[in-house]
Amino acid sequence: MKRTAFILVLLIGLLLAWAARDFPAWGDPHSPASSSAVSSHFIANTGVDTEVPNMVTAVLADYRGFDTMFETVVVFIAGLAVFSILRGGPNRRTRDREFVVDFEPDLIVTNTVRLIVPVIQIFALYVLAHGHVSPGGGFQGGVAMGASFILIALSWDLKTALARFPIERCFTVAALGIVIYAGIGLLSMFLGGEFLDYAHLAKVFPVSPEMARYHAMLGVEIGVGFTVTAIMFALYAGLSTDGRMRDGL
Repeated sequence: MKRTAFILVLLIGLLLAWAARDFPAWGDPHSPASSSAVSSHFIANTGVDTEVPNMVTAVLADYRGFDTMFETVVVFIAGLAVFSILRGGPNRRTRDREFVVDFEPDLIVTNTVRLIVPVIQIFALYVLAHGHVSPGGGFQGGVAMGASFILIALSWDLKTALARFPIERCFTVAALGIVIYAGIGLLSMFLGGEFLDYAHLAKVFPVSPEMARYHAMLGVEIGVGFTVTAIMFALYAGLSTDGRMRDGL
């Protein structure tokens, strides 16, 4: 079985490497992505339309914000699906564990983690909050924040991590992130615009339409960060315990 899997991976890798020969050269100004009318429009108008210096965030959270919202919904649904499959009901078959190790958390590891987890979480908030002006955003910040809770589970145990972020709260926070994202879009509609047309938020905030789009993108990133953080930790908790939500790695 392992040999078959290795051969399949090798063949797929060779196929991808062969297909990569058709890619344009790195930084080629005449590549389809660089020379298309859409790319030219974004390059010329992003700063004017949104006051956001990070063109990537402007495209993801504003120009194609509808698509990004449903990417966040997909993350939420995937987390629910995996968790539901793992839980599986009363007749679920659980895998046999060959080794059951009872250990005390290492003093050096736990004290090191106790020092670095706040730093990771502060950095995650920084990445989230500055995603519309520098590299980062809700997905990146959410991954870093979720990783901090996973690090707690690996250093102590899953019970300790769940005491700080219970699994029920995970899905509440994940759903809240989608509500925040969609709520900003609905508020735009109530103010006379289209769904996720952030410029109309200037009617209730004392800023220009361009700055309204700038600030709305921060709210959108916060919603994405909530969902990604919660689902990432929930997936780890479920997968590491085969849905039992105890013991773990």
